[in-house]
Amino acid sequence: MQQNDTRNTFVFVVIAVILLTAYQFLVLDPANKKRLAEQRAKVVAEQTATAPGAPGVPAAPVIVSREAATAASPRVPVETPTLKGSIRLQGARLDDLYLKGYRETLAKGSPMVELFRPEGAQNAFFTDIGWVGQNLPGLPTNQSVWALTKGDVLSPGKPIELTYAGANGLTFTRVMSVDDRFMFTVTDTVRNTTGAPVQVAPYASILRQGLTPKQAIAQNVHVGAVGILSDDGKGAELRLLKFKPWLKKGQEAAERATSSADAAKRIAASYTSNGGWLGITDMYWLAAVVPDQDEKIVAQFAAPKIGDVDSYNANYAGSLHTIAPGQAISETTRVYAGAKVVQDLQAYEKGEAGGQPIPDLDKAVDWGMLWFFTRPFFQALDFIFGLVGNFGIAILAVTLIVRILLFPLAQKSYESMTRMKKLQKPMEEIRARYKEDPTKMQQETMALYQREKVNPVAGCLPILLQIPIFLAFYKVLSVTIEMRHAPFFGYIKDLSAPDPYSVLNLFGLIPWDVASTPLIGGISALVHLGPLPLLYGFTMWLTTAMNPPAPDPMQQRIFQLMPIMFTFIMAGFPAGLLLYWTFSNVFSIFQQYINMRKFKVDNPIDDFIAKVRGQPKAAV
Repeated sequence: MQQNDTRNTFVFVVIAVILLTAYQFLVLDPANKKRLAEQRAKVVAEQTATAPGAPGVPAAPVIVSREAATAASPRVPVETPTLKGSIRLQGARLDDLYLKGYRETLAKGSPMVELFRPEGAQNAFFTDIGWVGQNLPGLPTNQSVWALTKGDVLSPGKPIELTYAGANGLTFTRVMSVDDRFMFTVTDTVRNTTGAPVQVAPYASILRQGLTPKQAIAQNVHVGAVGILSDDGKGAELRLLKFKPWLKKGQEAAERATSSADAAKRIAASYTSNGGWLGITDMYWLAAVVPDQDEKIVAQFAAPKIGDVDSYNANYAGSLHTIAPGQAISETTRVYAGAKVVQDLQAYEKGEAGGQPIPDLDKAVDWGMLWFFTRPFFQALDFIFGLVGNFGIAILAVTLIVRILLFPLAQKSYESMTRMKKLQKPMEEIRARYKEDPTKMQQETMALYQREKVNPVAGCLPILLQIPIFLAFYKVLSVTIEMRHAPFFGYIKDLSAPDPYSVLNLFGLIPWDVASTPLIGGISALVHLGPLPLLYGFTMWLTTAMNPPAPDPMQQRIFQLMPIMFTFIMAGFPAGLLLYWTFSNVFSIFQQYINMRKFKVDNPIDDFIAKVRGQPKAAV
């Protein structure tokens, strides 16, 4: 029968989604956590690496604490409204940076989020900027000590100046400035005091030595290499490379290399680009280097092995510039180091924050394949948040707007579903009368649909319409820094995290940390089975109860189990997503109830009210 085929197809799709999601949360998540625990036990020492193209060989320092690594060289403090850290004078390197406005957790006294970490400490992360030249000794390296000649603290409106005199007759001046957000500007000048012309090229790199377990894995969001780069005259594109394939491609490049020097570089990807930018992104944070947009560069994503540590290097080298005797050249490089605040990224993209426009910088936020849904949803949420000051209320408002926009289509669908439920008894009579003649049963069923003007497929429309909206909301909550640690009301302090309460500890009344319990702690469906997931499950059950039942008893049992299964599956999702889905369900229930009253169809709400009042089953 056509109706059965349609329902069977829909049931198959639903079950497949359920099984895949359950496998992710009940099997893959615990396996990932186990692997992370093993990684923590295998943290290895790291070694110092020279800047890309700079002379010298890696040394093998002893891994020390972050504090000891910071104190190993004279420094210039960095102090802005958003950043706190320092610049190492040895190598003139930006390698110590914290984000003032962001904390690791919601706990009182939680430390600031760390972005850069000095070399010599575990999991070092820093940026290098400088010059390279062919057969030109004496260029400053990461071991060269620069002199502070102007300024004492790098802050907005107060740049610093560093100088270095090379043994080859070249003198180097570096002026560093920073704005009140997350952008550093580095202007390097090289003066040739020799009697012969020299050729140098600018370079810059972002280097991460090893990964923490948290950095290695991120679900639903891109972490790793990112950039907007053209290639050999082709248009600029978004370049993405996750950490795992980044390392794998680097290893493969080393195996193909014909020389030990090329093998050591382990270049995973290379682009000849006109301007652009590149760097390393985490879920919420970005470190990127931006060349002069008129500069032709060779950009690389490499995965060098530094000692026993797999490292990740996003770097570029510019074109060779000839400096005549007595002349000087300057090169400006910018470094974005901070949170991926969309408003900030777009300001730099348009050049509104000063300096050249940076192409498509806001694509550092992983908007996903459904960006045409994700971006408008974020813009709507951010706009309404600016009006009401609460992202939870903004989510409810956007949900209401979406449901109003979809109301005409949804109304037709719900009317069809209500008519289908009203035909339940006639359909049962047809199935009983022609159970031995499937062809006649199908003919009579289709005739009944035509007489009553019912489309059995239309009932699936509300679900199909909500799937891309659901995915867009999920993406927005997962990737935008604006949602991180955004509170709602009461006990929900972070809409980007799952419900913090669990039914297992009576919603926080029992002092039991369910997440730290062996076995149980690895199942997010149990850890986060709190009030919001239960409310979501109830609204889903009520929505299902108001739909027309499936003709097949097995299908009926499957649909009856779906609210329970989805309650456990959705428990580990962000609270903001559950808030959206629950409120959307409430809207659906209200719309279904109105239609069922309109067409005089029994519904579970009126039946429940009648039962509470001790009255016979409600008759509409």
